[in-house]
Amino acid sequence: MKQQFVVIGLGRFGGAVSRTLIELGHEVIGIDRNMRRVQEFSGMLPFVYEADSTDEAVMRELGVHLADHAVVAIGDDLQASILTTLILKDIGVPMVTAKAASEYHRRVLERIGADHIVQPERDTGIRLAHRLTSKSIVDYLELSPDFSLVEVVAPKEMHGKSLKELNLRAKFGCNVVAIRRADNSVNVSPMAEDVIREGDVLVMIGSNRNISRYEKRLQE
Repeated sequence: MKQQFVVIGLGRFGGAVSRTLIELGHEVIGIDRNMRRVQEFSGMLPFVYEADSTDEAVMRELGVHLADHAVVAIGDDLQASILTTLILKDIGVPMVTAKAASEYHRRVLERIGADHIVQPERDTGIRLAHRLTSKSIVDYLELSPDFSLVEVVAPKEMHGKSLKELNLRAKFGCNVVAIRRADNSVNVSPMAEDVIREGDVLVMIGSNRNISRYEKRLQE
């Protein structure tokens, strides 16, 4: 379903979000204080404005309050990020996603009502660390401070065994939510009787503690 997004801050992160949303067929309004960035995106976005996002009257004038979702991609000005997020919530934007530059920034954004918070540099660092320390880890995504989703190549000892036989939930507290086969087909919500084959990638979800236990087991 087509949605209307407002992306505030058209730097590297905000620009990438805007491009992807346009490619996915959504409507995007871009806002930035920097005229050079506004001009850069004027050929791609149907609506892009040079404006101060900390001015509530300006935000209302631009119709930001009518958007389905706002993305605050301001990372280098803590005060502007916080004030913008607060204004967006105050004027009634249903969903606000904000970029946090630090853990302190994240906590403040959380307290003032941001619906979703991303820390690109931190998230990328976490994913890289997991991939560097394990040859089996394909990808790692932290869903919250306590839970993560991991894609891991099924080790040889799993081949030919069913999920029921492996009983990963009982052994490690992790649930297999999908299996990506070697031919790139995906088995979503696999059954207990589904058998693991060579080349399979397991998509697992669990607490960070339990996933770490499973990773250590793979490295033994």
